[in-house]
Amino acid sequence: MTRKRAGLVALFGAALLALAVEPAAAAQIQDSTTDSLIWGLNMNLLYVAIPITVLVEGILIYTVWRFRNQEEALPTQENRRLEVTWTIATAIILLFVGVASYQVMASPYVTAEAGDQAALQEQDTELITVEAQRYGWTFYYNESSWDGQAKVTTRTDLKIPANQDVAFRVTSRDWLHAFHVPGLGLKSDAFPGQYNRLRTNAGNTGTYQLYCAEYCGSGHSQMLGTVEVVPQDEYEDWLAEQKSGGDSEGSSE
Repeated sequence: MTRKRAGLVALFGAALLALAVEPAAAAQIQDSTTDSLIWGLNMNLLYVAIPITVLVEGILIYTVWRFRNQEEALPTQENRRLEVTWTIATAIILLFVGVASYQVMASPYVTAEAGDQAALQEQDTELITVEAQRYGWTFYYNESSWDGQAKVTTRTDLKIPANQDVAFRVTSRDWLHAFHVPGLGLKSDAFPGQYNRLRTNAGNTGTYQLYCAEYCGSGHSQMLGTVEVVPQDEYEDWLAEQKSGGDSEGSSE
């Protein structure tokens, strides 16, 4: 087998693997802006990793087969053209990975910054505080201000509007927990006395599993909840109903 033929075989194998991965990517439902960005980055990195893996493994297999009858190892010969080629190729790959990762990690839907607080209050953004405690969740719907009195409070079950930016402040009442909604691509540690921030925009209505992703004691496995994404008009009607009901503390709708 010539070197040219081995290279073609490796490239053909990479193309087949890429085609095999594509249906899985298409089948992955992007339920939120956050989820879409994270999956997009994963797939872009996978498209780079698969050809490299196939190429390296192809060279390794060819080398083992080609020199299988060699009794003694031969000294490596210098090849500056090859060294320059793989140095440039490595630099291009690292540059692509760095740029792609930065574009996603710098997005406020993936890495929210504390400095966004004032800007969020001026935008059409639903503001919700998530408070963890042994062994459950409390959600404060503060609406227009992080510092305002929460007009609606629920436990265990969180309700958010679809197709609208939602910003979360995640904290804890006692010790370390972790707010995790895999279906929406949301995850943040909850520290007592501190606030971590998340931001997302859920595009699909439905109910998503919420749980604590940090072992927090004997009741950790029961620290479950749900996140229900509903149409905006239904969400606004629900908020109005909760407010008109007077004391909404402890409701779990």
